[in-house]
Amino acid sequence: MKSSLATPAKSTALLHRLAEAGRKPVGFVLNGRALTALAGDTVLTAVLTHGAQLRFSEFSGEPRAGFCLMGACQDCWVATESGQRLRACGTFIEEGMRLVTGAEGPV
Repeated sequence: MKSSLATPAKSTALLHRLAEAGRKPVGFVLNGRALTALAGDTVLTAVLTHGAQLRFSEFSGEPRAGFCLMGACQDCWVATESGQRLRACGTFIEEGMRLVTGAEGPV
């Protein structure tokens, strides 16, 4: 199973920006691909403006979007390339972040 994050396309993004003005672009890397978010975006927002899911569940293998938005679920965990785990719903994107989501599919 291939994720939309493996080959991103704007039409597969779960979140779509309607109107933005005055926020600085922030460059980050997701699963080896250079992308851009906006200053003030959470990691969750940054990822879902480029794809349809955040990651795959390690339990069921199903795609997850991490939308509880209160830190109670386990669906929004992503990692940095160095292995640090982050909650995508509560972590702000930073310039140069290098993230991996496991979105290549279940092993």
